[in-house]
Amino acid sequence: MNPATTTITRRPSLWFSRLGALLMLLAQAAPAQAASLDGSQLSVLWAVPFVGILLSIAIWPLAGPHFWHHHFGKIAAAWALAFLVPFALVFGAGTAMAGLVHALLAEYIPFILLLTALFTVSGGIYIRGNLHGTPLLNTGILLVGGLLASFMGTTGASMLLIRPLIRANDNRQSCAHVVVFFIFIVSNIGGSLTPLGDPPLFLGFLKGVSFFWTVGHILPDTAFLMVTLLALFYVLDSYLYKKQGVTRADPTPDTTRFGFDGSINFALLAVVVALVLMSGVWKPGIEFDIMGTHVGLPGLVRDVGLVVVTFVSLAITPKAVHESNQFGWAPMQEVAKLFAGIFLTIIPVIAMLQAGVNGPFGAVVRAVTNADGTPNPAAYFWATGLLSSFLDNAPTYLVFFNTAGGDPVQLMGPLASTLAAISAGAVFMGANTYIGNAPNLMVKAIAEDRGVKMPSFFGYMAWSFGILVPLFVVVTFLFFR
Repeated sequence: MNPATTTITRRPSLWFSRLGALLMLLAQAAPAQAASLDGSQLSVLWAVPFVGILLSIAIWPLAGPHFWHHHFGKIAAAWALAFLVPFALVFGAGTAMAGLVHALLAEYIPFILLLTALFTVSGGIYIRGNLHGTPLLNTGILLVGGLLASFMGTTGASMLLIRPLIRANDNRQSCAHVVVFFIFIVSNIGGSLTPLGDPPLFLGFLKGVSFFWTVGHILPDTAFLMVTLLALFYVLDSYLYKKQGVTRADPTPDTTRFGFDGSINFALLAVVVALVLMSGVWKPGIEFDIMGTHVGLPGLVRDVGLVVVTFVSLAITPKAVHESNQFGWAPMQEVAKLFAGIFLTIIPVIAMLQAGVNGPFGAVVRAVTNADGTPNPAAYFWATGLLSSFLDNAPTYLVFFNTAGGDPVQLMGPLASTLAAISAGAVFMGANTYIGNAPNLMVKAIAEDRGVKMPSFFGYMAWSFGILVPLFVVVTFLFFR
């Protein structure tokens, strides 16, 4: 048995208790209000911790894989402290704590709670039966996953299908390419059609973009990428399948009928979707001010509901289902620890971007504007996309949403092509790196836990820049010129 399965019911309790204790300490340690951060007054040197954690994620698994495996949480914490301590000394403890609390309450905690709920619920569904990883079957799974991603989130679709996909190909010499295309299609591009698919689109929904606007304006772009990638994958997988064949005995027996175990979790998945929708639609006008961060009642209800869903799923899912799924917390732990460091060190980077032309990154803002002052959709697509490849795509989306005016009526109307470019760039190009979108790291961790030799950070970028970037160039000329 995987040792991680023995702590299934204890890990969430530990995480949530630690988060609660941290928030209580923060509330006692700093004043209720603090000055907002003016990114125009910051030096680019404040971005060093953020760059440092990105380089650590990229290089350390190659240079010292054993050390990284055992200490990646400490490394992420070290970079976070490398930002927070000097920041507190320069700008004051109040400003530092206000930024920390905002990152936790407004961004990190909702982000992690949603991912944890989707990870737990999807991990409680076991697709039984032995599928055989032929090129046609693999392509079909990628298609189904890409369609599901816009309605159950890229995380939910990824966690539901990555395990049976790996199991279907566990008698092949190598199936790393299958997982890479899975990240392209299911963990990213497939989630571009609704606010439920990917966090940036949900933020747009909260800002006033109508629920079905995205599908109406990005469907052609998404369809083009999906069809092209599926065709490329089928050709590549067919070639490798014929070249390598089945190289060893299938470790998964053909002894059970195809079906679902733990199907009660489908109902819990519907609850997760309902909670997310509720938080965007329900507007009671009730907010709580916590050290300058406004926490709305709908978001609080959503987050508490997600915690309840997580524990209910753990309680009602049969132990045999988790064991069959080899369900463990290692992938979630990696995402939680690394993104904690990313969400903290990104604070000054986002502030500098929000400063617009007056900030250290003013050249980026000027680059997306035509000479006559009108927005350039192609430039917005690439600026949003390239930053979303390395920064969290949700705040990056907001930065460029506001750079383009921030008025949802104008952006859905006369500036529709600009909003489409921002939305597409944020979602599509999250596939460019492992850190572009949270499911990327989770899928990679699960695949490696199952014995799949995945490409390194830069090895994966060789795949994405060789396949995706040329397609994004075509998308630019087809839809954003």
